[in-house]
Amino acid sequence: MAIRLGNSCLNCSHLIEGEYCTTHQTTVSNRHTCDSFEMRASLKDDPNCTTCSRYQGPTCANPQKAAPGMLCSHWAPIRATA
Repeated sequence: MAIRLGNSCLNCSHLIEGEYCTTHQTTVSNRHTCDSFEMRASLKDDPNCTTCSRYQGPTCANPQKAAPGMLCSHWAPIRATA
């Protein structure tokens, strides 16, 4: 099974700080998407356990197997905050 990023507003290039859509001029969340969606050029160049926000934490789905370079179906990108 391949891991893909969804076409949600959180992955869209129109989203700015504060979860605000510059196209529709409204606040959005990860549940939203639209026909004007444009995927950000690059979220993470190396999605694996070491870039997962759950790695070596209490919510890791596979703490006994998680290792650098490995992917799992529970992988979640770290969301940058300013």
